[in-house]
Amino acid sequence: MSEKTTWIGGCLCGTCRYEFRGNPTHTGYCHCDICKKATGGPFAVLVQASLEAFRWTKGRPRSYRSSSIATRGFCDLCGTPLYLQYDNDELIRVTVGSLDYPERVRPSGHYGVESRLGWADGGRGLPEEKTQETF
Repeated sequence: MSEKTTWIGGCLCGTCRYEFRGNPTHTGYCHCDICKKATGGPFAVLVQASLEAFRWTKGRPRSYRSSSIATRGFCDLCGTPLYLQYDNDELIRVTVGSLDYPERVRPSGHYGVESRLGWADGGRGLPEEKTQETF
């Protein structure tokens, strides 16, 4: 049996820490307007992990309902955006910037491309998809 990779991360101040094991099911850019507002950036880069393989190792983030279909978590001390979780989903999507070793991640696509800023041209040549959810 092969050894599963362990991914670790947390917020800027160290109050909230997490880990998950295994290979992420997907990693990609999200250009939707909600992700832009939630991260304060031109897009979010999110890593999907199975909830079964994910756990908080220190502290717990605060969460809020960011849309009618999802919640987001952040450190209530330093404000670091930590995750996105759709209702009734077996996956959690952590922010790549909250990983301790984000350089290990290779995004494989773009989501919400109808909202992409014209100058946000990173990840050229990756598959693109328009937002499917309606609010």
